[in-house]
Amino acid sequence: MASALKYMVDENGDKTSVLVPIRTWEKINKEYSKLQNKLKVFTDIKEGLLEVKEARKSGKKLQTLKDFLRESNS
Repeated sequence: MASALKYMVDENGDKTSVLVPIRTWEKINKEYSKLQNKLKVFTDIKEGLLEVKEARKSGKKLQTLKDFLRESNS
């Protein structure tokens, strides 16, 4: 099933807006939300790796996974 997009144009014939069927819009929003979540995970991983790198440079002691899990379960 093809979605029927409708374009709005200005007086010069240039597209200015688009009307999207609600099902298509909901699908776009769902996919966008998934991508935002993935981006957050990747960004958090990147920040964590940078934190580890900086800690190693400075000699700062980091929390172990074991301690983190123990703390999380408390």
